[in-house]
Amino acid sequence: MIFERNGAPASAGRRRYTFPWRQGNSFELLVDAHNYFPRMLSAVARARRYVLLEMYLFDSGTMATRFIDALREAGGRGVQVYALLDDFGARGLQSVDRQRLAAIGAQISFYNPLHYGKWHRNLHRDHRKLLVVDDQIAFCGGAGISDSFLSRGEGGNEWRDVMVQIQGPCVLDWYVLFDETWQREHGRGIEPEPMSAAAPAPANQWGRVAQMTGRERREIIRSAIKRIRAAEQRVWFATAYFVPSLKLRRALCQAGRRGVDVRLLVPSAVTDHPGVHQAGRHFYSRLLRNNVAIYEYQGRFAHAKVVLCDSWVSVGSSNLDRWNIRWNLEANQEVNDSGFAAQAADFFIQDFHASQRFDYQWWKQRPWHWRWREWFWSQVGRWLLQLGPQRRR
Repeated sequence: MIFERNGAPASAGRRRYTFPWRQGNSFELLVDAHNYFPRMLSAVARARRYVLLEMYLFDSGTMATRFIDALREAGGRGVQVYALLDDFGARGLQSVDRQRLAAIGAQISFYNPLHYGKWHRNLHRDHRKLLVVDDQIAFCGGAGISDSFLSRGEGGNEWRDVMVQIQGPCVLDWYVLFDETWQREHGRGIEPEPMSAAAPAPANQWGRVAQMTGRERREIIRSAIKRIRAAEQRVWFATAYFVPSLKLRRALCQAGRRGVDVRLLVPSAVTDHPGVHQAGRHFYSRLLRNNVAIYEYQGRFAHAKVVLCDSWVSVGSSNLDRWNIRWNLEANQEVNDSGFAAQAADFFIQDFHASQRFDYQWWKQRPWHWRWREWFWSQVGRWLLQLGPQRRR
């Protein structure tokens, strides 16, 4: 495969998707912080050539210290370290940690620095969560580097999330995606070139990297809606912020009406954005009326973003909400494999058991003050979506 320095395969301009489906990968779904953070840190500890880190959420704390230490040790071995952090998402990164990052000799960049003179352009955020190490392994998902994902025993809030460990040819596509963003921000690509095409992984699974960059590229939502419309057995959809587009709502309702097992997994009142939770509830009535089962996860903040349609799975940073679609850089790993779909199904089943399921007849009789909050926050959401121009910069 020939890679151009514009951050895309040479033939990308002739396709609706930046990257093609690739065979020969190995994917593993890692659920909760005690599974994915140690794997990510171990990969950095084994790095020999480069480490690429692209993160929206990066807060000072236990996990930030561990990652900064791991990056410092890698830099000491001669590994080239690149870190692209969103300026808004990293507002919780204290100055002492920013200085430690700068001191390790890494290339550090903050995406779209906040400034009062930018007005609506401050809304453009890099919401991706990505780690690429050498040409061997990559991780993507919904978790940021924050103690919020740690257990309460470790001082965290036990946010429920998943990451995908990736090996095989798709790793180089993640490299290219990072390089494309870095080049757009700095006018030059990153220095370490991929050694060669990654060797096929034993699992031999099919995968594709999908991205979203506002109006220019909407691969993630387009692919998800296509799969929902084609699903024959199940559509299980988990998101942390359920404020869906009309097209997505219609696809879910149509699947429910034709007898597909459609289930929506969303947070309960345990969330970092209660207003978004209320705005999402505004859409429940129509979904429930069209055979879409709705589960609100209890006790912990359900932060994962996973779509399972038959044996196709999409996992990554995108909540598929209207704000994501319009303003954010997003990236998901798509997998078409029955084995990986079984891993995703296990995750869903565990969470369904820990959730409250709503019945349409009960929902129709909910208290009036619930209805008022839903209406109010849905109006706030509509107003926020009117901010800024109709096209991305």
